[in-house]
Amino acid sequence: MHAPMKYVEKGMSIAANGIWSVFSAANKVKQNPSFTPRWSDKPLLKSHQKTKPPLGWPRQTDSLCPTCTREARQEILDGKKDVSILLNEKVGEIKATIIERDGKILMVKDCPLHGHFEDVMAMDPAFFKHLEEVFPGRDIRAHNDEKLHNHGSSTVQHGRGSVLTVDLTNRCNMMCDPCFMDANQVGFVHELTWEDIKQVLDNAITIKPRRQMSVQFSGGEPTMSPYFLDAVRYARKVGYNSVQAATNGIEFAKSPEFAKAAAEAGLRYAYLQFDGIGNAANAHRRVGNLFDVKLRAIENLYQAGVDIVPVITIVNGVNNEQVGRVIEFALDNPKRINFLSFQPVSFTGRDEEVTPERRAAQRYTLSHLAHDVKNQTGIGEPIRDWFPISFMSTFTDWADVVHGPDREWGQLTCGCHPNCGIGMAVMIDKETKEAVPVTAFLRADQLAKDVAEVNDAARGKFLSVAGMALALMRNYDPFKAPTHFRIADLMKKFDKTFGATGRDYGKVSGDRTISDIEKRRSDRWNFLFIAGMWFQDLFNYDFRRTEMCIIPYATQQGEISFCAYNTGIGWRNIIEKMHMTATLTKWYEEHGRHEIFAGGKEVQMDSKNHSLVLNAEAVAKGKQTDLDELGIAKNAREEKLAARKKLSPEELRQHQEMERLYRQEVLKEQPTLQIQGLKTGRGKQDVADVVHKPTV
Repeated sequence: MHAPMKYVEKGMSIAANGIWSVFSAANKVKQNPSFTPRWSDKPLLKSHQKTKPPLGWPRQTDSLCPTCTREARQEILDGKKDVSILLNEKVGEIKATIIERDGKILMVKDCPLHGHFEDVMAMDPAFFKHLEEVFPGRDIRAHNDEKLHNHGSSTVQHGRGSVLTVDLTNRCNMMCDPCFMDANQVGFVHELTWEDIKQVLDNAITIKPRRQMSVQFSGGEPTMSPYFLDAVRYARKVGYNSVQAATNGIEFAKSPEFAKAAAEAGLRYAYLQFDGIGNAANAHRRVGNLFDVKLRAIENLYQAGVDIVPVITIVNGVNNEQVGRVIEFALDNPKRINFLSFQPVSFTGRDEEVTPERRAAQRYTLSHLAHDVKNQTGIGEPIRDWFPISFMSTFTDWADVVHGPDREWGQLTCGCHPNCGIGMAVMIDKETKEAVPVTAFLRADQLAKDVAEVNDAARGKFLSVAGMALALMRNYDPFKAPTHFRIADLMKKFDKTFGATGRDYGKVSGDRTISDIEKRRSDRWNFLFIAGMWFQDLFNYDFRRTEMCIIPYATQQGEISFCAYNTGIGWRNIIEKMHMTATLTKWYEEHGRHEIFAGGKEVQMDSKNHSLVLNAEAVAKGKQTDLDELGIAKNAREEKLAARKKLSPEELRQHQEMERLYRQEVLKEQPTLQIQGLKTGRGKQDVADVVHKPTV
């Protein structure tokens, strides 16, 4: 019954293609110069003015020696060297080459002191090539930023970023593996004061180009900060429309009232840690009922008006088989989930000294993700349907042109390096749950070229909107779109995203109400964006990526690239120690110990009820056992336990004594029981772990 309309739309597409040839020719004649918007001191860039980092292979870049870098960082932390050397010297830096070998893309590098290192960048060279070929180029170079972007080789140089990350505290109520910040293990508390929070947010809006970014409050666990709600409220006050919390969801699961308070303060998104479907898939986080916590958190947050973004850290051999199950979960719940963020593991924080064997077994790349999605769900062709997330910058450039020079904020732009992140968009009918990749019915690569032509002409709002409409129609195939989908729905989706016509789809600004939220949610079509964001570690570090970072950390020492902060030379370790709030001993004396869920401990909730659709078979699956079968540790804790078994009796005794002293003198814990003489399976005497309790 829908076939006649499909034929009508096909005719419209053919007609638009003919009109485009005339429109395109006219656009190339006497193009208007780019204007300089209020949010920048430099004009908008035309497509041919955008620069690119070196791409392709073989190519050389600047990287780090993992061992030299850790040693140099420790010398700074120990006070043997001044932090200023990071501004004036290339600490730990070595050259690296990106090559193709044996059907893979590798980064290889040699340190004159510590030898050879190599790691996999992609297991599909054609996919890697595709991502780099469609990269549209870098954003306006950052300016008016000298006070906040001054970190030597790690300095962010291009664009303004898309997610400003603010760590409110390094305290956490979980003890996860992996953990890129080593929460609860560094021996001190680093927690921003209210004045710190206001200062870093005030600083952020001074940099140009001043683009509308998401502000993500993180940690540790940000909800543990006494200023969490105030921070959300203040971020909205200074002009940020998209305020997020990167959270494990425990506090939101425990309290619907807390979720409502966060929404009323202005929280728009919860970036929810979400490792898979079922408690077994989350067992490596060592919380007994963690999946139940996630479901309840989603329920409470959604009912309060907060949108949920499940964030899945993917570790090969630990939970990579969950990729398809998580996507199926999103497809089954299109009214609840419209964004998924998969993050291939970065061996940093607790995992920085990973063994080569475990690193090789657990390494997971963006190309792995694209292929796993296809193989596990049947959705998406890697080269046709996946693009670097920076691919979207052509469309946000169009929105900047349409909104004109008088806007105070530029559009949110994900202008990162093509090796950093990828995305695939899936159009889902919320009523029938039919799902089709957008790029199956829309020629994305040609559309981007057409929109770049519209941007370059700079004809003003009316002709730019008309140009976008023509480009969409001519690149649209109605017969490959979802059954009930129409070209008008496609136009509406673009307009809703970029606000070009001024039509009211429900406000997203600071004064939005629950009715605005409900209005935006009433759309029949869910534009599910499946993203992959691959953060660097010392084994694949590339300064060309760091200088284009779109996820800067706002700190007391300026804004620092995500990867330079969490890995690289380790600005996190240095800044948190420089601005330490208190030692653990002092903190516990003044505040007591906060609750930590570990060792299988369950989170107590008033209710486990939720309205989400679940696949019972996926929920019942056991945990992944690939690494067990290979005899490879799953995390740093298991590696340390394995190493202890290889120690001599004297080495083991020394190790246990050091651990006891750390617990007693630093954590101020006292032993309550020590059991000796337990038999192991091999009949040998062993010493059980000492059970401790806090003195406070």
